[in-house]
Amino acid sequence: MAKTIISDLDLQDKKVLMRVDFNVPVSNGVVGDDNRIVAALPTINYVIEHGGKAILFSHLGRIKSEDDKEGLSLRPVAEKLSKLIEKPVTFVPATEGKQLEDAINNMNDGEIVLVENTRYEDVVNGEQVKRESGNDPKLGEYWASLGDCFVNDAFGTAHRAHASNVGIAKAMEAAGKPVAGGFLIEKEIKFLGDAVNNPERPFVAILGGAKVSDKIGVIDHLLEKADKIIIGGGMTYTFYAAMGHEIGNSLVEKDKIEVAKNILDKAGDKLVLPVDSVVAPKFDNNVETQVVGEDIPDGQMALDIGPKSVELFENVLKTAKTVVWNGPMGVFEMSNFAKGTLAIGKFLGDLKEATTIVGGGDSTAAVKELGVSDKLTHISTGGGASLAYLEGDTLPGIAALSDK
Repeated sequence: MAKTIISDLDLQDKKVLMRVDFNVPVSNGVVGDDNRIVAALPTINYVIEHGGKAILFSHLGRIKSEDDKEGLSLRPVAEKLSKLIEKPVTFVPATEGKQLEDAINNMNDGEIVLVENTRYEDVVNGEQVKRESGNDPKLGEYWASLGDCFVNDAFGTAHRAHASNVGIAKAMEAAGKPVAGGFLIEKEIKFLGDAVNNPERPFVAILGGAKVSDKIGVIDHLLEKADKIIIGGGMTYTFYAAMGHEIGNSLVEKDKIEVAKNILDKAGDKLVLPVDSVVAPKFDNNVETQVVGEDIPDGQMALDIGPKSVELFENVLKTAKTVVWNGPMGVFEMSNFAKGTLAIGKFLGDLKEATTIVGGGDSTAAVKELGVSDKLTHISTGGGASLAYLEGDTLPGIAALSDK
């Protein structure tokens, strides 16, 4: 990675501004899944072990009104972080002003401050102004003025240009202060970058999810890189429609049928589609299901891949040396239609001598539910960011880091 990394910096006595991704589920003041907090610990620990002052910025949820701020404070996250890192964490319930400045200026080396939800800045005096998510340069400059260097370790927001990542980075660079990536960003780019640009072959991509429109760019980009692309999920049936199959009441993007035809023409035998589906008369977990072939009967909707498709996909995957998986094979949130996704997750967990990378909420949830997370090479912390990376896009949060 030709970008400056935190290990390239001298942190002793420095105020280290750090963008982390603490956008975690919080209910009744309690953090649910703490994986994103845990993922940031190596970089936070590195700062405090090397004599720096760690000043952490993160967003939490979306703020569109003053009412949204209630329940989206980072205070419970500060408490959770303190337990995980086994050190005090000072929470500052402000995003700018004297209270924040005093808290930072009074820090000793090795101490940690967590700033209030950066998206509080999206609503000021009841008006939605999007200072944070709109990358207001003045806000980026203000935050940059609070520290000596900036470390971005929030891969989950790297595909967005916000004041707390790109804004701070640009202002820091303009002031001649160093801007670096954290260890999580370094890890994400290494695994995703190597998988796409320098894979050990055969390289197989598994793409699921509801819509072809969400994955057109990814499919196009990966057709040039992958040996096989397995398609699952709702977008299967737009491809089926393009092939002339009956699709019953299954999800279809009629305006993307021509796009699907073009992809099929270009892909040749690289694209691997399901050969059977689990169908039901309505979108409901408690109705009778049946397995059908490539034509979906009238009055039925396809909600998962069938057993022959699982077998087909496993045959493609068994010789793979690099696998990237993004998106579910069916309606994963309903137990009767999660079997295809879970079968693929289990197979990847048992795949020997292969680099296996998973990104995306449902596919990540599947491997965790199966307890095979530790058997996979890498689980990405950023669904949207990993998708953008697989699409070949430039990620603003990565581009804004200083070059080595």
